[in-house]
Amino acid sequence: MARWMIGQYGFFDEEKYRRDFRPDFHGIEACLLAGEEDVERLIMEKEQRGIHVGVHFPLRAGMSDMRDALFLAADLHVREEAYALVRRELEYMQRLAPDYVLFHYPKPVILDERVNWGIWSFSDEREYIREGEMSLTDFKERSEFLFNWLSRQSEQYHFIPVLEFDAVNRYVYASDWVRELLDHYPRIRICLDISRIYLQARVDPNFDAISFIRNYASYAEVVHLANVRIQESQEYRHHPALPQLSPEEGWAPVEEYLRMIFKVNPAVRVLYEHRSDRITDDELEICYTWIQEIWERVMTEDR
Repeated sequence: MARWMIGQYGFFDEEKYRRDFRPDFHGIEACLLAGEEDVERLIMEKEQRGIHVGVHFPLRAGMSDMRDALFLAADLHVREEAYALVRRELEYMQRLAPDYVLFHYPKPVILDERVNWGIWSFSDEREYIREGEMSLTDFKERSEFLFNWLSRQSEQYHFIPVLEFDAVNRYVYASDWVRELLDHYPRIRICLDISRIYLQARVDPNFDAISFIRNYASYAEVVHLANVRIQESQEYRHHPALPQLSPEEGWAPVEEYLRMIFKVNPAVRVLYEHRSDRITDDELEICYTWIQEIWERVMTEDR
């Protein structure tokens, strides 16, 4: 069975928890919690209800002026600060003991200079560099260091390191090298973000979403599930995945992507990373039912 999750971002939202969480759901992914009381609330739910907790790094807000750790930055000092920050957060999270901790990768994002990235959303120019600014050799060396370091931290702190693909360039999608790293460091898993994969497929003619999912689905610990509509720009980011949202009208092909993932990875964690406040209670139930039915159909077909 796939393991269904909801997100708690910014603070522990009691109303979202009551409305979105279901008795058979697996857990919560938390990110950028504003106060200690939010962390304590999360710990209480884990201890009292036995829910599973994942962390989208960082758990706490205000630890850095950027959300994502720049593990691959050209500046050695920036890289060292990123690793030190992560280490401090891992120390802090020992009482919470999350199942997994998720980091964006690669960061900074390496942008293919053949592509117009105008509709991609970046909050800070430090989040990305051009492909010409990082050689394949540097990418490999820094990635190898990151995988080795995260693997050692996972042994010490007892969590699954999860790397969520951000925008990717040919270093990732046109080579087997990252998959070889994942094979060499099996503690490390990945996250596939449905909306982000679709967005890249729309803006980058060199990127094949179907091939990419086939290559990485078996390594996925988490799927981030939401829909988005792409016309001249991104519309309705983090929109709930509903069956009536047609790819012919610019929406992501959610069912096609999920079927491929469920086929090889039926126990993957699926985080509903959506704005459920945009829809009614009935529509939210339709969303949940539809995704569950996709999973069930894939399981039935494989028998």
